[in-house]
Amino acid sequence: MSSSSVQFWDRIAEKYARSPVGDPAAYEYTLERVRSYLGPKDRVLELGCGTGTTALHLRDAVACYTASDVAPAMIAIAQRKKEEASAANLRFVVSDVAGAPEEIFDAVMGFNLFHLVGDLDAALAQVHRRIRPGGLFISKTPCLRDSKGAFRLLMRMILPAMQLVGKAPSVVRFLSINDWQARIEAAGFEIIETGNYPVSPPSRLIVARRR
Repeated sequence: MSSSSVQFWDRIAEKYARSPVGDPAAYEYTLERVRSYLGPKDRVLELGCGTGTTALHLRDAVACYTASDVAPAMIAIAQRKKEEASAANLRFVVSDVAGAPEEIFDAVMGFNLFHLVGDLDAALAQVHRRIRPGGLFISKTPCLRDSKGAFRLLMRMILPAMQLVGKAPSVVRFLSINDWQARIEAAGFEIIETGNYPVSPPSRLIVARRR
């Protein structure tokens, strides 16, 4: 990820940490579905973990939970949360997708991350090589191309201006659900569950098994 993206996420880290979850019901249901696929002996990697909220919710479901984010300021906040929660089986590291720990995991996860990645196919290849055969890739990704026309048009109009003044990430992809799922399958995965939480704009939960 570019240095400008790192700077953006570092700059907003404290504000991001204070922001409430946009759709609590959709978030809680997502956690429920993800948890149903995790086991007490699993080793899990979460990419793009932000300030660690999801990691702290899910880490008690697995044996070992590693969470990474490209922004040092985000990880610093996550580390403070970990210490307050005494979460011994959770570790936070600063890295992008390519630099994530070179280990084999039972599941690799990424929430609200992949629409912000420059080279999606390269990122999926990095994910694939870190999952054991038969292991899981679990993601939740805004698919902005499939949002309602007015919202999509508004986003396309205001996003470049926001990026120009540093109020939005430098990369924001307008993915469609079909394109995103096709890329996941082409990367060597079999999709076993999907859903939109929330429905609009669609944030696509995908559970896929490594072939």
